[in-house]
Amino acid sequence: MNQKALPPLNWLRAFEVSARSLNFTHAAEELHLTQGAVSQQIRQLESHLGVALFKRLPRGLSLTEEGQSYLPVVQDAITRLAVGTNEIFGQHKRRPIKIRGSLAFLVHWLAPKLAEFRQAHPNVDIRYISNLWVKELDGEDDMEIRWGHGQWSGLVSQRLTWDTLFPVCSPQLMAQSPLREPADVANHLLLHVLGYEEGWGYWLKRVGANDVDYSTGMQFDTLISTLRMAELGQGIALARSSMVEELLREGRLVEPFTQRIEASESFYLVRSSGAELHPDAMTFSTWLVAQTHRYK
Repeated sequence: MNQKALPPLNWLRAFEVSARSLNFTHAAEELHLTQGAVSQQIRQLESHLGVALFKRLPRGLSLTEEGQSYLPVVQDAITRLAVGTNEIFGQHKRRPIKIRGSLAFLVHWLAPKLAEFRQAHPNVDIRYISNLWVKELDGEDDMEIRWGHGQWSGLVSQRLTWDTLFPVCSPQLMAQSPLREPADVANHLLLHVLGYEEGWGYWLKRVGANDVDYSTGMQFDTLISTLRMAELGQGIALARSSMVEELLREGRLVEPFTQRIEASESFYLVRSSGAELHPDAMTFSTWLVAQTHRYK
């Protein structure tokens, strides 16, 4: 079955306005056209569709059955197009800050603090895009939040967290099978995060639990996943201190041991060394770095 080709948008707009007002003169005024131009576009649309959309009456217009059926379809399409256009292109006077970075950092560290920034800077919009395994900044990004050692070629970095590493689990798991010393983690499922240099093997060796087989367990590509699994009592996660403060404070996770190992990696705010930050991006950057010293 051959599909009817879509008519030009200006014909559809002329139909929608005319059908709303049932008056070509009023439609012409709204569209900033002549009445003759509106009438011609309606005739072209009717010819294209092969049906009459209006009944021309001595004292005005009325819609045919086909016109009545077609009107809500056209109105819905025009509304969707207008909304989508405005969402994507309508904020040209308010350029959003474009930040690419860790989803775990957003969820567990940044999100609770953003209300304060929004209150102080209500006219600054933020576009935060989580991105896993990114090696280079996108040319459209203002900045990135990245986990690592802080040294990346061609990038300026500012440290945001000072992390220690330690196991966490749910209170229920702790109650069911007490964890008295680090070697006891061998009795539970280990939850691993891919991409971190310092994982379970690093922590276990540093605390002297060399006999634990840390090659087993479940692997995930985000810290969020391991913390959620630990919260559900399905295993033990190796936490970064800056990411679990709220979870520990609320009792959703517990820290079974006292051994915390300083991490050589941390979260950093990075940007291209030769790029000049947009004023709003500079405002956010300054605010963000200031937060790190408040919560250090």
